[in-house]
Amino acid sequence: MATSSDVTGVHSHVIDAVGADADGARVMKAFEQTRLGVVDLHWLATLLTGSSETAVDITVQVIESAGDEKVFFSNWMLAWARRLVIAKALATVSRGLAASASRTALEKHRTPPPCSWVLAEDTTKSDLERALLSVELFPRAAVLLLVFEGVPLADASVLLNAEPDLVRKGQAVGVVELTMSLARMEGWRPKETNSNHLSGEFQRV
Repeated sequence: MATSSDVTGVHSHVIDAVGADADGARVMKAFEQTRLGVVDLHWLATLLTGSSETAVDITVQVIESAGDEKVFFSNWMLAWARRLVIAKALATVSRGLAASASRTALEKHRTPPPCSWVLAEDTTKSDLERALLSVELFPRAAVLLLVFEGVPLADASVLLNAEPDLVRKGQAVGVVELTMSLARMEGWRPKETNSNHLSGEFQRV
């Protein structure tokens, strides 16, 4: 989970981007919009790499690569920045991603929590982050790209350096792992059968 100290370097770019030539409410609005944009990029990089410190470096690199930071935080540039953050983050963890993809290829089907389970309304962004970071790297990246970012399968396949079928499998595995992690946070536990294997049925403890 990123802390305020983790993103100090990023926040300095927020101040630079807003500039000192504006005043009053306009400054506050611009600062808040820019801050939220930076924090969102940092969060995305954190989820992809599993490291908030690495995410700071990636976010700062992306901001600096734009040249004019005031223009950078326009809507279309933020969309471009998200793509660049994704590419840089995945390149940073490429070796681990490849190893994780190999494990995912051998992964057997897992049964998710029952249909009766519903995500609690008071689930926070911190809860979601913790659950996502508990997911294996390749499935997590597949879920983030296909589900959260809406990246087309063909593009995700290129970014993850994996065949489309494996990316789809990673997404399926990741969704199950994410759901199970969130369910466990709410007290759900899988029943054990007589042979001590986990079944697909869950019970409240």
